[in-house]
Amino acid sequence: MSVLSGKKILLGITAGIAAYKTASLVRLFIKLGADVKVIMTPASKDFITPLTLSTLSKNPVHSTFYDKEEENELWNNHVDLGLWADYFLIAPATANTMSKMANGTCDNLLLATYLSAKCPVYFAPAMDLDMYIHPSTKKSLDKLKSFGNIIIPATSGELASGLVGEGRMAEPQDIVTFIENDILDKLPLKGKKVLITAGPTYEAIDPVRFIGNHSSGKMGFAIAKSAANLGAEVFLISGPSHQQEQHSSIKRIDVVSAEDMYKAAHQYFNDVDVAILSAAVADYKPKNVANQKIKKKESSLTIELAPTKDILASLGEIKKHQLLVGFALETNNEIENAKGKLKRKNLDLIVLNSLQDKGAGFATNTNKITIIDKNLNEKPFELKSKVDVAEDIINEIVLRIKS
Repeated sequence: MSVLSGKKILLGITAGIAAYKTASLVRLFIKLGADVKVIMTPASKDFITPLTLSTLSKNPVHSTFYDKEEENELWNNHVDLGLWADYFLIAPATANTMSKMANGTCDNLLLATYLSAKCPVYFAPAMDLDMYIHPSTKKSLDKLKSFGNIIIPATSGELASGLVGEGRMAEPQDIVTFIENDILDKLPLKGKKVLITAGPTYEAIDPVRFIGNHSSGKMGFAIAKSAANLGAEVFLISGPSHQQEQHSSIKRIDVVSAEDMYKAAHQYFNDVDVAILSAAVADYKPKNVANQKIKKKESSLTIELAPTKDILASLGEIKKHQLLVGFALETNNEIENAKGKLKRKNLDLIVLNSLQDKGAGFATNTNKITIIDKNLNEKPFELKSKVDVAEDIINEIVLRIKS
């Protein structure tokens, strides 16, 4: 899955012949799962039609500060457009537009939006070779880079003038690849390996029956995706779960029992930077597993249970450089019990959720957590979706990796 999947991309198109390539650019972004809106300078409509771009982007194309619809005038709010975007790409960026961007000139909707944008801004210059090397253009490029704008360098090739040289806008696929790589290089977990356990474990009674719990794996899978979205290579060890991973950086390892999960966790632990054990591992298993299905009888059935291996504690005993995160699902004395678990198992963080909180716990789409660190500092969070909770957990981990 591309790092651009689910992202909001604002594409600004200026009046250069390379504008015809933006149809392919929009298609590529849409194919990668991005949401695209387009702003055109009025003159750029001489090179490609708004109808083409609105059809491909599935969004209206904006060009002026207001659209006339019958007798009403619809205001195109440049501030809203600038704040909407996760990334702003100006392609092609002509010498004229770059000069205006560099000097704060604001005479059309695209430039007003540029001055309002809070997101990363990429620009792909396109012009003839003499214009590209002119000192005024170089000055504009230097100023824009000093603002933090990111240049997608022009390439050499045949230009509209018939000359051959530098100034040709990068090809659409190269622009997309450049943006993807730039985003990936800046992700806070790039180069980090993260181990995550998720879901329940099933402890066999006989070939048919097992001891389990109600964990769906939703929380662990959301954490895995959040970590992968920030650039981590994720090893997701999952007990039986219907959840699906949706990221190319997640390697899923399926297990069934607590013993299976113990072995898998120890197999990967030494090589990771972070381990987040969110699985609901069974504390006990049948001491003796029947080889055949146990037949129903009128009398009661007694099953002797034995403790399973404590995966979290065992990793706490051998951890070296790893940041180790555990979970505590409590029903009473929540904070006290969570702090005790954090100390006993040598954790760096523990994520507490209580079954007393409405909307928290197993098989829900929401959770309410408190994160406690090894210094016993508590940080409570409001009830949120498990996707948002996962981001809160990963953000807390990022802060500690950076410090």
